[in-house]
Amino acid sequence: MKKLRVMMLVHYSLVPPDDLHSRDDPRMEKFRTEYDVKHALLKLGHEVHVVGVYDDLAPIRTTIEQWKPDIAFNLLEEFAGIAAFDYYVVSFLEMMKLPYTGCNPRGLLLARDKALSKKLLAYHRIQVPDFRVFPRGRKSPPMRRVPYPVIVKALTEEGSLGIAQASYVETERQLQERVQFIHERIQDDAIAEQYIDGREIYVTVLGNVQLQVLPARELIFRNAIEGAPRMATYKVKWDGKYRERWGIDYQFAADLAPETTERIGWLCKRIYRALGMSGYARIDMRLNGAGQVYVLEANPNPGIARDEDSTLSARRAGMNYEEFIQRIVRLGLRAHASARIQ
Repeated sequence: MKKLRVMMLVHYSLVPPDDLHSRDDPRMEKFRTEYDVKHALLKLGHEVHVVGVYDDLAPIRTTIEQWKPDIAFNLLEEFAGIAAFDYYVVSFLEMMKLPYTGCNPRGLLLARDKALSKKLLAYHRIQVPDFRVFPRGRKSPPMRRVPYPVIVKALTEEGSLGIAQASYVETERQLQERVQFIHERIQDDAIAEQYIDGREIYVTVLGNVQLQVLPARELIFRNAIEGAPRMATYKVKWDGKYRERWGIDYQFAADLAPETTERIGWLCKRIYRALGMSGYARIDMRLNGAGQVYVLEANPNPGIARDEDSTLSARRAGMNYEEFIQRIVRLGLRAHASARIQ
C-alpha cells in the first residue's frame, strides 16, 4: 500500500502527548489505544495528524481542506459527550467524501441502541434475550413479560458503563432502583435484559462485503461463587487488579466443538450483515449449557489497543499489530473507493 496522509480522530482529552514513549509511563493507560494506533501507522510509513474532537466539526473540516488527508482513522466513541451521537462524525465524513475506518453511520446507529438491534436480530430469527426498555422521564410500570433475573444496563452506552453487581436484579424493587440509577447517574434510557447463564463469548468480524471471523475470545470466572451471576461489569472490564483478585480473565475460547465454532462464525456474519455494519466489529454472546447461543450486543469499532480482545484475535489469525491496523485502513479505503475530496 502507498504511504498515506492519515487524519486520526480522537476525543479531545485523548490526544497522546508527544513525549509519551515508554510503556512504564503512568500516562500510558489513558492514551494506550491512541498511542498504539498512531505509532503503528507511523511504523507503516504513513503520515499522521491527530485531531481532537468534542462537540465541534470545524477542526475536522479545516484539516480536510488544508491538509487533504487520504483517510480518517476514526477512534471516536462519542460526540458532544453523547455515545449515541458518534454516527454524526462519520456522516460528516461521508458528506466531505473522505474515506474513513470502521463502521458506517447506519451500522453505528442500529448497533448502538441495544433494544433496536435486538428487535432487528429477532426479526431475522436470531436468538436474543428477552428485554424491556425504561425510557427516562416516564413512570415505569411493573415488569411482567421478561422473567427475572435480569441485567439492567444503559440503552446506548458502551464499555460496560453503569454495569455493576447491583445491575443483576431479582425483584421489582431492585429493578426500579437500578433503572433510576441509570436514568439519573448515566443519563440514559435503561434496558432490563434477561440474564442468560452460560459462557460469555466475544467474536471479532472484519470486512465490508467479504467477511472474516477471527478466533473467539471468552471471559472466564475462575473463582465465582456457585450460583452468583457472572457478568462483564465495569470493574471487570477496566480494573486489572479486580480481575486478578477474583480470578477473572480473558482468554481464547477453549473446548468449543467444531460444529459450535462453525455455527457461531456463521451467526456472527448474519448479525454483522443484518445490522449493516462495515469495517470491523465485535459480537458479544452467551452460550448456555444446552448449546443455545444468545446474542447480547454488537459493538462496531471495538477497542484495538495492542492488548484488546479484537487485536489478540487478529494476532491468533496470523496478523501482527501493524498488519491488523493496515487491514483496517484498507477496509476503510475499499468501502469508500468512490469518495474524492473536492
